[in-house]
Order: sequence, then C-alpha cells, then structure tokens
Amino acid sequence: MTTTVLVSGATGFIAQHTIKLLLSKGYAVVGTVRTAAKGDHLIKLFANELFSYEIVPSLDAEGAFDDVLKKHSEITVFLHMASPVTFSADDIEAELLRPAVNGTVSALKAIQKYGPQIKHVVITSSYCAMVHPAQWQDPDLVVSEDSWSSISWEESKENALFGYFGSKKFAEKAAWSFYEQEKPKYTLNMVNPVFVFGPQAFDSEIKDQLNHSVEVVNKLLSLEKDSEIPSDKGSFVDVRDVAKAHLAAFENGWTGKRLLMNSEDFSSPSLLAQFSWKASTI
Repeated sequence: MTTTVLVSGATGFIAQHTIKLLLSKGYAVVGTVRTAAKGDHLIKLFANELFSYEIVPSLDAEGAFDDVLKKHSEITVFLHMASPVTFSADDIEAELLRPAVNGTVSALKAIQKYGPQIKHVVITSSYCAMVHPAQWQDPDLVVSEDSWSSISWEESKENALFGYFGSKKFAEKAAWSFYEQEKPKYTLNMVNPVFVFGPQAFDSEIKDQLNHSVEVVNKLLSLEKDSEIPSDKGSFVDVRDVAKAHLAAFENGWTGKRLLMNSEDFSSPSLLAQFSWKASTI
C-alpha cells in the first residue's frame, strides 16, 4: 500500500528536492502551495501521477491546514516545510514571526482534529533556532542538538535577519511545547540545517534570485571586476542531504530528535575558489 506524505511549502528549495526523493521511492505526495498557478507549475515539473497539490493561501490563517487534512484521510506522514523567508520585511512580527509560529501550531492542531491516522511529523527548523545571530560566526561557539538561541521576541523585531532567527526559534519552541502538552501518538522530529547549498531541483528553475542560502554563492558569481569580496562565512550542507534527513526522520521511527546538519565550513574566498573562471575576473 502506498504511503502518502503531506509536504507543506512545496515550492521551496529544500521541499522540491524532498518531494523528488519521496516520489523516486514510491511515496504519494500532497504538496501545499499558496496559489493554483504555483501548484499547476509543480504538476508540470514533477510530471508524476503520485504528486498532487492543495492550496493553503496563508500560514497565518486560523485552521490553515484543516481543509487539507479533512480531504486527505490517506495522509500518514506530515512534513511541515513551509515557513516565511524574507529579509526585506516591513512588519517583522506580521511577516515573519507570527506566520512561522501560527503556521506550525495550525499544522499540529489540524493533525489533532482531523489527522488521527498520522504517524509521523517532521518539521524543517534551522541552525538559526540554535544560535543568536550575533554568535553564529563565532569560531569558538559550540553548538549541539541541545542548543537554543537566546534571542527574545522583542529583539527579533529589530531587523529582518533577527526576525528570521526568531521565527525559526519560536516556531520550533511552539511545536515542542504543543507536543509535550498534548502528548499525541505521532513521532515528532526537527531538521536543523546550517546554510543549504546545492543545485535547484529542476534546471528550468534556475533564476537570477535564488533562495537565501544559495544566494550567498549567487552574489559572488555576480561580482564585477575590482568589486569588494563579501565577508560571508559559515557552515553549509548539501540540499540533497537535507532532503534525505527528512525521510530518515520518519522512516527510522525516531522521535524527539533535532537533526543538526552540517557538512563543512565556507568563506567567500573558498567559495570563489570553486569557480576558477570567476575568481580570475575579480
């Protein structure tokens, strides 16, 4: 019998790789998107009868995922990958913090009310939930699966970068709090990657503006001669490994885990060195 997986935020960089992997392993996938146009586009990209979509216009809406779970009683795995990402927010609380937290809680409440058959839940969190933005480039900082960012809600509203860090922390905190209080029967795990690099899931989706992590690389490739090289540095993991982690989190029956994902460190010069044709022109 085919296992059906719900993937929220199906248009996302990591989500598309995860869906491709799920389909390749014979899972049926229901992806959530904000518009029919986005869903129809994914239908063309995946070109697989095991993929379908449902529309969830807003993560911040009350009962955002209720109708999806009412309609699809066959879903037994929920990968909650949808979360707002913007670094140009005017209202950080409205555009980042509340949608991230409310979307996560809405997903868990929908399962509680309309998804008693769901056995596994995996949420895409982030390394950002584990560190304060002022610390994340500290070479002496030690981070583990037990680490939490010290950023406050008020501090998160100071700028969009802080808002993103706060959104990941408070959404994950809300999920664990719900899980501990309600004690549902499904397993719950988090995937917490650092910067996520790698190819787009489909060559046709290569575009000028990429997801935030890959945009670090794209910025370097857009530099003109004599440009100042950005001081970006950090750690990264391949997007395809992050996709595999989402499957491992439910296929192995784990629960209560935070999968901190890191491959190796990078700096702007080290990234440029991978593109010798570009490095020689700057």
